[in-house]
Amino acid sequence: MNSRKIVEKTLTFDSPERIPRQVRILPWAEETWPDEVSKLRNTYPDDIVLAPAIYKKHVKTSGDRYYSEEYVDEWGCKFINVHKGVIGIVQEPLIARWEDLKNFRPPESTLNLDKDEINAFCRSTDKFVLAGTLIRPFERLNFIRTMEQSLIDLSLKPPELLYLLHSIHDHYCKEVEAWARTEVDAIYLMDDWGMEKAMLVSPDIFRKYFKPMYMEYAEIARFYRKYVFMHSDGCIKDIIPDLIEVGISALNSQLFCMDIKELGDLFRGKITFWGEIDRQNLLPNGTTEDIRQAVHEVYENLYDRGGLIAQCEFGPGAKPENVMTVFETWEAINQTLK
Repeated sequence: MNSRKIVEKTLTFDSPERIPRQVRILPWAEETWPDEVSKLRNTYPDDIVLAPAIYKKHVKTSGDRYYSEEYVDEWGCKFINVHKGVIGIVQEPLIARWEDLKNFRPPESTLNLDKDEINAFCRSTDKFVLAGTLIRPFERLNFIRTMEQSLIDLSLKPPELLYLLHSIHDHYCKEVEAWARTEVDAIYLMDDWGMEKAMLVSPDIFRKYFKPMYMEYAEIARFYRKYVFMHSDGCIKDIIPDLIEVGISALNSQLFCMDIKELGDLFRGKITFWGEIDRQNLLPNGTTEDIRQAVHEVYENLYDRGGLIAQCEFGPGAKPENVMTVFETWEAINQTLK
């Protein structure tokens, strides 16, 4: 059975022959540990890959997302990078005053996909293919207004905020549809909603402004028979029922910011947990036994005839031997499923 089928059976709780895997390797790891990254990829190849984002028209950006001191993305948002190999943060708003909103235009170039090239990539692999772009309305608001100001905006709720959110959402609906018309297997959403022990905003704000957006993205995806994958950092337990209702197929979250047993009791068999293993403490500092125990904790609480993807992030501070141990342990668990 090829990777695509294994992932599909995982998402539908149809007892796949093994738990599929994916490692997220940041440029920092490729630069710092090139030999170890190569060994990891060769020994435990991914079952899930990103489609290349290929456009018929030039998408205007400047700098390098991970290495330039200053990177400007396709929306015109400026990221300042202080750590090589990791994307920077926005310090200056694209829209500083609401008067500037009249000049705001989403990037139409990102809608003009080269479908032939993207479809050729999808046909060339038996991997499960995610769309090569991120749909992120909350984070896009953060980038346009800065994190601090966007949280103030969501508290004060000026009418201009609603106009801006509508513009962002309208563009992302078009972008979801453009990708859904290709041969990718899933649309990819990403918004970091959590802090260490709570959400950045109240669940009520999420439900009022952003859940309806996600619902529409998922409806578009389902119309074209695509799955929906989502990443969200932090403690997001309060909105997981909403994400299930929306129709998120697989959720990548920081499980170890939450109670994994409670997550299993509440949500096992209702959504696929797309990793991960604790990258704040265990991957940088854990022993081999710590890593093995963490993997087994995830498996024992979240697996249910599927519904689990072996995933972790190889980013700053992570020890390569610990990342390797993650996948060695998952492979040992897979042997018990046969």
